[in-house]
Amino acid sequence: MQSEQEGMGEMVVTMQETFAGIRVIKSFGREAHQEKAFKRSNRMQFSQMMRIIRSTEAIGPLVEIIAAIGVGMALLYVYTANLSAGRFFGLISGIFILYEPIKTLSKIHVVMQRSIAATSAIFSILDSRPTVQDTPNAGTLSSSEGRIDLENVTFRYANTARDALSNVTLHIEPGRTHALVGASGAGKSTILSLILRLYDPTAGAVKIDGRDLRSVTQKSLREQMGLVTQETFLFHDTIFNNILFGRLDATPEEIYEAAQAAYAHDFIMAQPNGYQTVIGDKGCLLSGGQQQRLAIARAILKNAPVLLLDEATSSLDSESEQQIQQALAKLAAGRTVIAIAHRLSTVLSADQIIVMDSGRIKEIGTHVELLEKSGYYRRLYDHQFNRIQKEPEAEAGILVEELV
Repeated sequence: MQSEQEGMGEMVVTMQETFAGIRVIKSFGREAHQEKAFKRSNRMQFSQMMRIIRSTEAIGPLVEIIAAIGVGMALLYVYTANLSAGRFFGLISGIFILYEPIKTLSKIHVVMQRSIAATSAIFSILDSRPTVQDTPNAGTLSSSEGRIDLENVTFRYANTARDALSNVTLHIEPGRTHALVGASGAGKSTILSLILRLYDPTAGAVKIDGRDLRSVTQKSLREQMGLVTQETFLFHDTIFNNILFGRLDATPEEIYEAAQAAYAHDFIMAQPNGYQTVIGDKGCLLSGGQQQRLAIARAILKNAPVLLLDEATSSLDSESEQQIQQALAKLAAGRTVIAIAHRLSTVLSADQIIVMDSGRIKEIGTHVELLEKSGYYRRLYDHQFNRIQKEPEAEAGILVEELV
């Protein structure tokens, strides 16, 4: 029964992935490959179901054989015991009365086994406890200046051999823009995850306005933060409702203002039903730039004092990136901004650039200050902008290759 449920799960996952990744599948010409994958999981599910059906259907004939044996034994008993006709028919009637309940109970047993296999997986999820929980005396963070501090923070993901962050101390000043740069795996996204308190640090503390994040509720903490990521998540719903998700009590006028501030109003009005246009699964009916502008409109509507940007423009074309940068500039005004960027051109005007390497902070400063140091950041910058003809250090080449 457990294998049948696992087979069903695999088939459903294959279907979901196929529909969600239809653009990628078509662009790579992998329709036949996905069809084979679905047929394989479908055949496996079919064979497992047929095995269960055969087992279930075999119970009926088995019960009937047992009943026939019972009738035969009853006849033998009548013959040897010289029972009257009334007692004989009473005995036979009793056997047939018991026949249907026994047959039904045998089928119920099979159904119960299938249900137990399915519900055991569900309850294992329901019974699991989140790794991050509010403490019993956690307070409410009603407002925030936007000052964030990481104090000697070390963090290691579960089942990994090394620290993602190692003894990191960082001070984020309110109302300023801070950029995190570095190679892939340097720890940039981990810092954002800790600030959102998706994880708790292994050692050290993350604070907001001087309060340890563990001393406030997760809900009140995240109400003070807006997030815009590279892979925008949009619901299979109207444009209006997707923006409304930023603040559920917002008025229509506030939604329109947020869309205009995000440079999204014009393309929204060009849609068949304007703000009431359904945009498909994950916004598949919109371009990447349009999806990002809706995400920014949602963040503008939330109006949180802390803004987290995770490579928000890295996958856009130049025209879309320019529009997104203008929208982000409006969104960032007066807020604490922490931005992850692979393209250094997007963070040149940041008030502070934090250069990460292997879970540690390597350099901190403005763009000009870091260039004058001629260190790690300078090598990354020169290689990205093709300022160096030859680079004798192999390390820099590897770092830039990872960064890009």
